[in-house]
Amino acid sequence: MRFWRRQGPEPIPGPDPGTDAAAEAAEDHKPLEEAAVAPSQPGPSPESSAVEALPSDAIQPERGLWSGGFWRRTEPPAHPDRAALPEALEPGAVEASPTAPLSEPTEAQERRGWFNRLKVGMARTSTRLTDGINTIFNRRRLDDAALLELEELLIASDMGVGLAAEVTEELRRTRFNQEVSPEEVRGALAEEVIRLVEPVMKPLRLDPSRKPFVILVIGVNGSGKTTTIAKLARQYRDAGHEVVLAAGDTFRAAGVEQLQIWGERTGCRVVTRPPGSDAAGLAYEAFEQARTECSDILLIDTAGRLHNKANLMSELQKIVRVLKKADPQAPHSVLLVLDATTGQNAHAQAEIFREMVGVTGIVMTKLDGTARGGVLVSLAEKYGIPIHAIGVGESADDLRPFEARAYARSLVGLDP
Repeated sequence: MRFWRRQGPEPIPGPDPGTDAAAEAAEDHKPLEEAAVAPSQPGPSPESSAVEALPSDAIQPERGLWSGGFWRRTEPPAHPDRAALPEALEPGAVEASPTAPLSEPTEAQERRGWFNRLKVGMARTSTRLTDGINTIFNRRRLDDAALLELEELLIASDMGVGLAAEVTEELRRTRFNQEVSPEEVRGALAEEVIRLVEPVMKPLRLDPSRKPFVILVIGVNGSGKTTTIAKLARQYRDAGHEVVLAAGDTFRAAGVEQLQIWGERTGCRVVTRPPGSDAAGLAYEAFEQARTECSDILLIDTAGRLHNKANLMSELQKIVRVLKKADPQAPHSVLLVLDATTGQNAHAQAEIFREMVGVTGIVMTKLDGTARGGVLVSLAEKYGIPIHAIGVGESADDLRPFEARAYARSLVGLDP
């Protein structure tokens, strides 16, 4: 075990010969890591915008704190020993030093700016739904054929059979054999989505009595785990917490290297072991070190693994068992990072990971890179797992707390 305290230039994580080419392209060469190593390189294409890039070429003058359900900006504490850091996701209910709130106009502008980015980011999904609804209900009465077409459209958009049936049944009950405008249908759909996803709209909350508070980050290859960890680490550090990172992806040298780079940029210690080491043993060492030094938070990265590989899933279970030997309550949070572009495959991932290691919350990335953004609705309906945050762009500000109303209305192309 060692801490990474490199002062020299950051090396570019090289490819891992033992990694599948597709997984390597998704996990090792996404825009975030490219921005981390070479900020001057041109930005990624829209197709890769799902992974939020963290700019590191200038010190950010402000930081974000989630307060009262929306984004507030305050001046950060001075960190003379740290270079430019990426601005990142702020989990909910982080205990921060008291700061004077900004004026309401500034807060409202921040909120509107995020809503606009959310609507633009989900344009692929909303365009598909809007075009379909316009085609079905353009100067047409609400008959059985129209309701059947609407139900098929919602199912094809990965919104789930349950939601499709409920929306069509409500329209049948209230407006059957009447002329219905596309705007009315979209509004009714948005209200039904809000009803379904509001119960899972829960922020990630820290328990100050747990030191360290252990967050285990899991998911399949390329879902954005390391990106999410970097953002969490940055914001927790800016909030005044002592954070330790554990490079549990011991199968890939590039994976360890990536986390070392982000640990250096965020000012967090990184616990590592040589490639091929036991990930559970590393997690235990990291926990003991964090507890000895009274660190507040331990973020544990894990190797990307397919949910249908029993031997890989058993390794995750081993990490959990070993952590419980150190603290019966650990890990205190198990974050499943899901890639929205996988569509209905996200259901299989959520189900298996939940059964194997007990997922406590979801972070969904890449909503701007797919027309399948409705999958979040069917996940909420079927599993009820708390959704902590969603990502709709490359920058850190584009990964924010999940808000049911803003998401639902953006989903159907309406102003939040």
